[in-house]
Amino acid sequence: MANETIALISLGCSKNLVNSEQMLCLLDDAGFSVVPEADGADAVIVNTCGFIDAAKSEAIDVILEMGALKAAGRLGKLIVAGCLPERYRAEIRTELPEVDALVGVGSFAEIVSVLRETLDGGCPERFGDRCAPVDEVGRFLTTGPGWAYLKIAEGCDNRCAFCAIPDIRGRYRSRPMENILAEAGALAQSGVRELIVVAQDITRYGTDLYHRRALAELCRKLSEIGGIEWIRLHYLYPDLFDDGLIDEIAGNDKIVKYLDIPIQHINDNILRSMNRRGTGTEIRALFRRLRDRVPGLVLRTSLIAGLPGEGPEEFEELCDFLREARIERAGVFPFSPEEGTPAAEMDDRCPPEEAQRRAELVMELQGEIMDAFQSAQIGKTLRVLCTGVDGAFRTGRSWADSPDIDGTVYFTGSCPPGEFCPVHITGLMDGELMGEEAVSC
Repeated sequence: MANETIALISLGCSKNLVNSEQMLCLLDDAGFSVVPEADGADAVIVNTCGFIDAAKSEAIDVILEMGALKAAGRLGKLIVAGCLPERYRAEIRTELPEVDALVGVGSFAEIVSVLRETLDGGCPERFGDRCAPVDEVGRFLTTGPGWAYLKIAEGCDNRCAFCAIPDIRGRYRSRPMENILAEAGALAQSGVRELIVVAQDITRYGTDLYHRRALAELCRKLSEIGGIEWIRLHYLYPDLFDDGLIDEIAGNDKIVKYLDIPIQHINDNILRSMNRRGTGTEIRALFRRLRDRVPGLVLRTSLIAGLPGEGPEEFEELCDFLREARIERAGVFPFSPEEGTPAAEMDDRCPPEEAQRRAELVMELQGEIMDAFQSAQIGKTLRVLCTGVDGAFRTGRSWADSPDIDGTVYFTGSCPPGEFCPVHITGLMDGELMGEEAVSC
């Protein structure tokens, strides 16, 4: 039985976090002692993101920090996993000699054998088939209380011109529905009340495995699991909505009326150069249709400013659309030319400082829209999932807030973390909702 102490640092997106939780489960099952800090551990696993420059820089900074601990004799072995080694395997071996082992995105399930070989003095590299069926592995939950991510597919087939994800994570692979439902049932039994359904594109779920769009059916079956009260949908590609999915979202009380639909832009020429399916007119029509069919809907999107070909006219069209659509939640990023992608080779590129300026202008515009939405909640009583305690306040999230990317509700009361309660909203503090636990909604 192993008794070495192992730390794990998870970087990047929610989908990567699920892989980290799976590795933690495998390590725990193998008898390793999982510890919260790398300092003093026999080994650390850094599960990295390699998507955009900022994420790559963060990953390298963490690896260097762990290398310094190792050099100081305060850490045993350093294992780097995930997207960064999948994308930059040779460069890591050449430029980061402090790294002892590498694990690609197709080999997360091999972490125990990698760790044992590394602790025995080896320098293993595992790079399994990144297009293989998704490994069905248990999880050691690090989120909550009361909520968890539920990954329903891996990889991506969309091939957006600015994105390296298909080359890193492989083709789109749906998980079998029965496996997803079994995992969701186990999560519910462990106290999970909110499932956050994630994949690079959840609207495509089932098209590879069942040759049909099966997200609506999956949501319906998830809602039948006892204990699950909220189902939140993340990363819906705009052109794959159909009436069946919209009907399910509108009519299923357990599906949170919050949809994350990354559109990236609204100008037709920019969308075409990005290799996005659909037009600005179709996006506008979809958003109107969703607003009409789903009362109280909160929309989240992702936008890129400064793409090649985006001049003042295209940028102003994006700003005009945001003023018109009143999207409640948005993440805005300056264009980052990712090596190996078509967008990185495009001409007519916006200078980086101008792309940053435009992103800041969009965020300023969006900030006004989001502030207005927050202010409109004052005086209302909202159903809130309590997520913890912060000093004199409970913390939580309403239907309008997804973890880590949206806001927090601070309230007084006695609601246990992991449970729902009604909260009467009394004001704002630095843009966050403040309130007090109410008797009933």
